[in-house]
Amino acid sequence: MRRRPTQPQNSTVLVSADGIGAFVPSRQRPVRVRTRNMPADTHFEPHRHAWAQLAYCATGIVQVTASTPEEVTYIVPPSRAVWIAPGALHTINVLEAAEFRTLYIDASARPAGWDSCRVLVVSPLLREVIHALDSPRETLSVAREQRLAGLVLDELTRADTQALGVPMPNAQTGDKRLRALCEAVLRAPSERATLAGWAADMGASERTMARLFREELGTSYQQWRQQAILAHALPLLARGTPVSQVAAASGYASDSAFSAMFKAAMGQSPSHFQNKNGL
Repeated sequence: MRRRPTQPQNSTVLVSADGIGAFVPSRQRPVRVRTRNMPADTHFEPHRHAWAQLAYCATGIVQVTASTPEEVTYIVPPSRAVWIAPGALHTINVLEAAEFRTLYIDASARPAGWDSCRVLVVSPLLREVIHALDSPRETLSVAREQRLAGLVLDELTRADTQALGVPMPNAQTGDKRLRALCEAVLRAPSERATLAGWAADMGASERTMARLFREELGTSYQQWRQQAILAHALPLLARGTPVSQVAAASGYASDSAFSAMFKAAMGQSPSHFQNKNGL
């Protein structure tokens, strides 16, 4: 029997609300930027805010899990950001040491209809405006802060979105076996195990697990696993990892098979996402 991967035991646990008071947004200051350097394995416990949040890394990679109300996990490289709607319960894990720039956005300033979480492509302009807005208060005039905040909000509404979320069973009400299987695949996406193999590890039949995927996640195991692989592959490509290595790390025996799957899902070849636009 395969030994299931385990989560790191030395994760740092942080209270995400620590010191947040100085960064709470308002109608007068609708966009606030908070920068923190986070080592790998840092963990933010589940929490929620009355305002929206944009989880973005200037460097490094984070994993964001949010519920609105369905639970979805996102892998976030520097070229992408996750919009977290006001009131959404979320947790963050740092996968690779990150310069984590959190944008807190007043609920009154959120774009119309943005009531759920989504992955946004961070344009070079948005990246630079976020950096400029992160200047010390004493060097940033009120007028300039207002102009930069307005530009951030405008760029957000223009940003491309990508369906890169990986749906997860509810931690409280979902089937524990399905939850364990999904977490195991996310930790080891290169596993070539069939659903039958994973099901055996979880003490269930393949038929039972297939039914749980349909009932709880509304998808098949293969479709769900493809989303997990894409979420895993994009950060690797963003770091400039050769396509052949990304394919192997994603469990594909050939570059061509991986590239075909990737292009069908993303509309672009894997090489298109390699170290582009300041990734």
